[in-house]
Amino acid sequence: MRLGPSQGNLDPPDFSGVPGSGKGERVSGGSYNGPIQPDLDRFFLSPAHYALVLYTALIEFGRMGEQGLDRFNQDGSTVEMIGAEHSPGFELMGGCLAQTLSQAGGIALARKIRGETGRNWVFLSDGEFQEGQTWEAIQTLSHYALDNVGVYVDVNGQQCDGTTRSVMNIEPLASRIEAFGGRAITVDGHDIDALVEAGSAIGQGKPLFVLCYTDPCRGFPLLEKRTPKLHYLRFTSQEEKDEYKSLLIGTEEL
Repeated sequence: MRLGPSQGNLDPPDFSGVPGSGKGERVSGGSYNGPIQPDLDRFFLSPAHYALVLYTALIEFGRMGEQGLDRFNQDGSTVEMIGAEHSPGFELMGGCLAQTLSQAGGIALARKIRGETGRNWVFLSDGEFQEGQTWEAIQTLSHYALDNVGVYVDVNGQQCDGTTRSVMNIEPLASRIEAFGGRAITVDGHDIDALVEAGSAIGQGKPLFVLCYTDPCRGFPLLEKRTPKLHYLRFTSQEEKDEYKSLLIGTEEL
């Protein structure tokens, strides 16, 4: 992405209140992604429950301080477990899953009308393709030829109640997206070079969808014991806690 320097504080501020309540001021977590300028890209994370991953990415790039995680999921903190528009790295409140793509599409249309060259990147989870609003958004992006939109999809085959295949099948995803007017590229979601190369296809007359097929247990073979249901997991025993702790310590030693 073409981003400017972060405008956010290394130490994320506390939540001051809802704007308009008489005490709150609007705080945009998008400031961590840099200034909003015509030639710069913008980023929108749709599955807000992926927030912790976004925070750690910001830390890796020096856009947020490590101490920010000390306030993760604490009352009064903007570093929320499920990110909102005031959380670091978030520009939008996605609400229920599948709303962010529609909002990003509206922003992309406005930017196109203004002649801005900055692109608009959206990260989706595959479960959002079980929502009708996602398909309406794709149809709208296609209708207005918004090729300034690039969408990366984590196709991990999971949703809260089990596998997407068994709960509500979304495949063949690529051909369905193309039937709605988008362009779909399928890649191995664990191949960084493939992810980068696919993104270069943005701007060719159609909204771009990069379908990143991933294994949710990759690097954590212990999770395979819990398949096919991998959401809302809790430790079942002290022994299981110790197993994961030993795995984490071993990773740090590497």
